[in-house]
Amino acid sequence: MIDLRALRDDPDLFRRSQRSRGGDAAAVDAVLAADERRRAAVTAADALRAESNTASRAIQTASPDDRPAMIARAKELKESVRTAEAEETEADAALREAAYGLANLVEEGVPEGGEDDSVVLETIGDVPTYDFDVRDHVDIGQLLGAIDLERGAKVSGARFYFLTGVGALLEFALVNLAMERAVAAGFTPVVAPALVRPEAMEGTGFLGAHASEVYRVDADDLYLVGTSEVALAAMHSDEILDASTLPLRYAGFSSCFRREAGSYGQDTRGIIRVHWFDKVEMFSFCPPDEAQAEHRRLLAWEKEFLTALELPFQVLDIAAGDLGSSAARKFDCEAWFPSQGRYRELTSTSNCTTFQSRRLGVRYRPQDGAADGPAHVATLNGTLCAVARTIACLLEVHQQADGSVRVPAALVPHLGGREVLEPVR
Repeated sequence: MIDLRALRDDPDLFRRSQRSRGGDAAAVDAVLAADERRRAAVTAADALRAESNTASRAIQTASPDDRPAMIARAKELKESVRTAEAEETEADAALREAAYGLANLVEEGVPEGGEDDSVVLETIGDVPTYDFDVRDHVDIGQLLGAIDLERGAKVSGARFYFLTGVGALLEFALVNLAMERAVAAGFTPVVAPALVRPEAMEGTGFLGAHASEVYRVDADDLYLVGTSEVALAAMHSDEILDASTLPLRYAGFSSCFRREAGSYGQDTRGIIRVHWFDKVEMFSFCPPDEAQAEHRRLLAWEKEFLTALELPFQVLDIAAGDLGSSAARKFDCEAWFPSQGRYRELTSTSNCTTFQSRRLGVRYRPQDGAADGPAHVATLNGTLCAVARTIACLLEVHQQADGSVRVPAALVPHLGGREVLEPVR
C-alpha cells in the first residue's frame, strides 16, 4: 500500500510511476477520490458525534418543558451518527480497495519499458566452452541417477519430479551452504510455514496480478506460498519493532508452490520451471532511508553465492514494466545454461520500501523519538538459492565429457568431500 500523504503531496509522481509500469494512471485519481470521500466521511461523522454528545449532556440540565424536544433531537442525531458511521465504514473500505489496486512507487533510475528493456549492469565469470556436445540437465540428471521426471509426473502430474541419490544430496548441500553463508552474514535462519492466511498473501501483494499463480486450499482458506517472503514479511505483522534491532534479517527455508499459469509450452522439459521447489530466501526489515543500501547488500550476497558455485552470470536492473506490484526496484542474477546458450534467472532481489509494511502493520519506533510516533519499516527480499533451478544450472555448467559433473570447491564439504559426481548408468 502506498503512502497516502505522499500521494496527496505529489500525485503526478505516482501517475508517472503507474505509466512507467504500463499501468493506468487513472488509478491514482481513483485513490485520491476515495481518499477525499473517506476524509469527508470522517469529518462529518466526527462533527455529528460531537453534536450528539453535546445534545445528550444538555438534556440533563434542561427544563421539563424543553426536555421532550431535546430528547427527540438527540434521537435524530444518534440516527444521523449511525448513518454517518456507516458511510465512514463504506468509504474506508472503498479507499482500501482503491489503494490496494495501486502499485508501489517505482524508484528513480529504474529502466523504462517492459521485459525486453531490462539493463545488464555487469557480467561475472566467463561463459564456458566444451570440446564435446553438451547435454542438458535432464540427460545429465538421468545419467547420475539424480532426477526422475517420469515418476514425478506419475505421482503428481506435469512439472513435478523426484530428486534421487546425488540429486537429493545436492539439494541438502546447497541449502546448507546457503544457510552457512547467510548466518555468517548476520541472518537468523528460519524454517518458514508454506501455508499462510489470506492476510499474509494479500499484505505482500501476491493476490493482485499474481493471484493466478497461487495455489489455494479452499477448505481451510489457506494459500501455498510461492516464496517464504510471504511468511517472513507477515512474521511481524501488527508489531512495533525496536529500532536498535534493525536491520532485522532472516534467511527463510520453505517449499514453494507456483501454478505457472500462462506459461503453457515454456520450459516443459526438466526442473527449470516447476510447480514445486525449495528455496532459501533472504528477508530484511530496515528503516526506509537505509533501504536502497540494504538492497545493494542483498544483491552482493547473491553474487557472492553464485560466484562460490563457480557459475557465470549477469546482473540485470529490471525494467519498470516487468516489476511486481510491491517492488520499487528489482535486480535479477541470470546464470548461463550451456544447453540453451543463454542466461536464465537464478536469483532476484527486490526493494519493496514501505509498501508491504503498510498493509501488514509492521512499524518501528525511531530512536530519535519522532513526534509522529512509530513509522513503517522498509521490507526487502532476495533469493539466495532456488534449489531446483540451481541444481539444473550446476549440472550443465560443470558437466564433463563422460557424463560426470565436477563439484565446485565451496560445495565439496557439504557433499561429504565428493569432488566429482559420477554416472550410475
